[in-house]
Amino acid sequence: MLQRIQTIYLALVFVLAGILPFVFPLWKMTDGNEFYFMGTVGYQILFGLSTTLAVISIITFKNRQQQFVLNRLNMILNLILLGLFVYRSLNLSGETPAVSEKGIGMFLPIFSIVFLVLANKAIKKDEDLVKSVDRLR
Repeated sequence: MLQRIQTIYLALVFVLAGILPFVFPLWKMTDGNEFYFMGTVGYQILFGLSTTLAVISIITFKNRQQQFVLNRLNMILNLILLGLFVYRSLNLSGETPAVSEKGIGMFLPIFSIVFLVLANKAIKKDEDLVKSVDRLR
């Protein structure tokens, strides 16, 4: 059932992890250059894995338990990505000459986690509905 609300949430996660990192920089250097996620291989791999997990989770709409587990794994991956961003921003604070300001790209994993939590709530609601219907038979 692709028309469920969790598919919309997962599509938003796909957009947040797969498309918007190309648009929004992670931070801006003092010389005016913007740093995108393509500058580091680790960020490329983590954003790519997050995008892939979102697509696989959309495709596996028939298996709600697997979809739930994939979303949990994607949340852990986004938490790792967020941790790397926080670590990088604390090591390169605003006072250092390397980074002058943080970009909106650093908040993309937070939005992804929020939509993944909403998708898991919807999946859980669907699972509970199916269990209640089976109990009535």
